[in-house]
Amino acid sequence: MNDLAHSGYAIPRRDRLIVTLGVIAGGAILLAFAHGLASGAVARSSMRNLWLVLHLVAVLPALPLGAYVLARRKGDALHRALGKLWAVLMLAAALTSFGLRGMTGSFSAIHLLSIVVLVMIPRGILLARRHRIEAHRRVMSLTYLGLAVAGLFTLLPGRLLGTWLFR
Repeated sequence: MNDLAHSGYAIPRRDRLIVTLGVIAGGAILLAFAHGLASGAVARSSMRNLWLVLHLVAVLPALPLGAYVLARRKGDALHRALGKLWAVLMLAAALTSFGLRGMTGSFSAIHLLSIVVLVMIPRGILLARRHRIEAHRRVMSLTYLGLAVAGLFTLLPGRLLGTWLFR
């Protein structure tokens, strides 16, 4: 059995739903990435766009790591260490997203989520440091939800990962 089963820790229902959505988004993104690798589309896209490579390097581990941090017991040293790593990945994902301009050459609605992340990650950290744990939990859970939703939007037809997935 895992340490969650032994600890008696119960994942809140809201977090279970958010983690489930994140796992679905992450799985679909990995499938799109695998299809893109097999077709050579990843190599062609990556050669043209360093921002894409940097963004994927931040996002791909942020999805499973964030799910794990949300699902495991809170407050111990491992939670804090993994949470800090996830926060850095999220900030990197948000910042690198501004180098990605999509088909129109301009920013899209997904970039609004990047702005939200740039505000919410420091806010969540500040709340934890002030021992406002419930507010910290809510901010970080909703930020992870934003990551999952943004990930799902990247899979739409006509978007890069969508073309990798549905080709």
